[in-house]
Amino acid sequence: MMQVVLPRIGTVAAWRAEVRRLAATGVPPEAVQWAVGDAADDLFNAAPIAAGRAVPLTLPRDAVLAIETALHHSDPQRFARGYAIVLRLARKDLRWGDRSDPALRRLLDQEKAVRRDIHKMHGFVRFREVTPPGANRRAFAAWFEPDHPIVEPAAPFFARRFGDMDWLIATPGLTARCETGQLEFFATQGCAAPPADATEDLWRVYFASIFNPARLMIAAMASNMPRKYWKNLPEADLIPELIRSAPARVRAAHDAMTSAPRRPPRG
Repeated sequence: MMQVVLPRIGTVAAWRAEVRRLAATGVPPEAVQWAVGDAADDLFNAAPIAAGRAVPLTLPRDAVLAIETALHHSDPQRFARGYAIVLRLARKDLRWGDRSDPALRRLLDQEKAVRRDIHKMHGFVRFREVTPPGANRRAFAAWFEPDHPIVEPAAPFFARRFGDMDWLIATPGLTARCETGQLEFFATQGCAAPPADATEDLWRVYFASIFNPARLMIAAMASNMPRKYWKNLPEADLIPELIRSAPARVRAAHDAMTSAPRRPPRG
């Protein structure tokens, strides 16, 4: 069996290049073992591969985007599944979007999970200021724990939105850093969140001000703001008390409205 080892940074681009190479020499999916980071000590790695007929790769653009998005999932089989689907699409053995196909349905479900995880990262990253004394640009850092390895596709959003400051977002796998507008990635060293700063009080004030006790739906809130993120959200420590006091606040608001004197009709 042939082993293809992909780098931890630029994984999807490297997979794309390997798929083109493998397809050009007709290597079947079952003959390839995919890994990320370090090569495995496998006696089958040196076994010769019986190449087949070259497969020209012409795929719909939406298929390419969806497949490459799904490759940011944490499933170890995602690279093998993606290569097999690419070959089947290129050979016209599979119609893109056919969810009756188990492999394609799984890929599409994983694409959706990755997109959701990216959306959560965009919404729940909380920067803390770490500007050193005398610096010309303000600097911020954040710690985030995604479900999938999504730092590379998620980070450009922050580079566009916060181009006027230097920032760093660390996750258990990779860290994204943007300094003077230049975005780069590297393996995370250590797993400590940055220290608290004054901006955390601003987040708490803002969250408390937009909390509407009359529209409290705990299940929906937990779905949109899963508890796994709470430990890194400064405003999350307000949630238990806001939930506890919501009924009393609703009653107080209702009593205030019903007891307020009505203005006489104009005539």
